[in-house]
Amino acid sequence: METQDRLAERFEPHRSRLRAVAYRMLGSRSDADDAVQETWLRLSRADTSEVANLSGWLTTVVSRVCLDMLRARAARREELVGARLPDRWDGVGTGADGGPGPAAGRAGGDGPGVGADRPRPGTDPEHEALLADSVGRALLVVLDTLTPAERVAFVLHDLFAVPFQQLAPIVERSPVAAKKLASRARHKVRGTPAVDATELARHREVVQAFLAAARDGDMAGLLAVLAPDVVRRADPAALPPGAPTTLRGARAVAEQTMVFGRGSRRAEPLLIDGHVGIAVAPRGRLRLAITVTVRDGRIAAYEVIADPARLHQLDLAVLRC
Repeated sequence: METQDRLAERFEPHRSRLRAVAYRMLGSRSDADDAVQETWLRLSRADTSEVANLSGWLTTVVSRVCLDMLRARAARREELVGARLPDRWDGVGTGADGGPGPAAGRAGGDGPGVGADRPRPGTDPEHEALLADSVGRALLVVLDTLTPAERVAFVLHDLFAVPFQQLAPIVERSPVAAKKLASRARHKVRGTPAVDATELARHREVVQAFLAAARDGDMAGLLAVLAPDVVRRADPAALPPGAPTTLRGARAVAEQTMVFGRGSRRAEPLLIDGHVGIAVAPRGRLRLAITVTVRDGRIAAYEVIADPARLHQLDLAVLRC
């Protein structure tokens, strides 16, 4: 067998690609680093004398590790649906001001050259945000709605061009079934708009103008994009204790958005049940969904959804216009 130093030399050129694959599958830098570390550990224990294609071998291993992590995450999520909601959520114009969630850092090795038992520094939230932006925060949100096998198939084939012959054993399907799995995932990611492309583009412009004004603290911009009789509804979990769940009138809605609009920096337009909406997704993890009704070029109503059970029922897709 090869020495550890020699294996490390061979592994290192593949690290960036493995991390990229794992990040798109898991949507978390710390989880991706854990998956890459586990891949290194498995390589260090394996007999690689008959491995002709190390890149393919490593991609297979990291994908299987990610698939196991996604399945465990899905099981935990099912347990959380219907559980007690957090007291506060971070939103856009809702009154919530909670932080982006628990710290993601954890102890663990960092692969060859560092040592498997040496602690790794915690995840830098700003760097994680940059990673989410580089991938596409909306895409990470939508990928999180796929089944584990669908997500792995879509990431490997559509984002990294892994052929179905190589993908099939990873997701425990035949090549034909793996192709169908990726196709089904692709359809979910793209979604089906409820309006034609021209109207969808107009609605997106309105929603983007609302987000831009919220980010800039632009009262005039907010009043320009909100209908005079706009209605804002929100789940109680998205509001401070005692705040009204319904707010009416452009001035009242705009003033609240001015106060609490800082959460909009983590918000992205996406398709919600076929219409342009907004996802608030720190690190690519959905915390709030905002359904928007656009009429005559202005926002006539919007609803802030924070209840996990309701979020779970939404049909989310990436905007393509």
